[in-house]
Amino acid sequence: MTRIVVLISGNGSNLQALLDQSNAGQLGGEIVAVISNKADAHGVARAKAAGVATQVVANVDYADRATFDTALIQAIDEYQPNLVVLAGFMRILTPEFVRHYQNRLLNIHPSLLPRYQGLHTHQKAIDAADAEHGCSVHFVTEELDGGPVILQARVPVFEDDDAASLAERVQVQEHAIYPLTVRWFCDGRAVMQQGKAYLDGALLPAQGYAQE
Repeated sequence: MTRIVVLISGNGSNLQALLDQSNAGQLGGEIVAVISNKADAHGVARAKAAGVATQVVANVDYADRATFDTALIQAIDEYQPNLVVLAGFMRILTPEFVRHYQNRLLNIHPSLLPRYQGLHTHQKAIDAADAEHGCSVHFVTEELDGGPVILQARVPVFEDDDAASLAERVQVQEHAIYPLTVRWFCDGRAVMQQGKAYLDGALLPAQGYAQE
């Protein structure tokens, strides 16, 4: 069974989607721990309610990013995970951290990568008058939001959208595709090799798996 550690910073809605699929026996792996860098993150309560081990490694307790990431690695490795899932983890990770979990570190980003890396993606899509927006699940590399995409979901952008309404529509899709992609990893279907993402042995295109 694939052992999964989930990292969060806030509300944990994507964590909840993963927990729900796990409870339904549909995740393909077991969430063995949830670790937050913020003690007051609601996602910690979600994990406790699901009976999952929780831990807080607060970045404010560390002098710099490198020492925090070292402590975070130590906390994660206690659970011996096969997969580390970033679910709204609002920290830029050091190259050392990324290399430590190379090929077994997933993130979900609220844009159609490579568009709009970083923050405020929904407002950026509106400002650019994009016809569509969405989210991307990708393997994490040392480039911020730059790892190979496994799966994307698209939503329309309406004329009367603001960032909040667009974010809400995207989040529905996040909750659908993140557990699915985690399942693909747990089942050995989604892998990263030499910095590229593969599904069922086939090299994925830049936008990830696309079903016509």
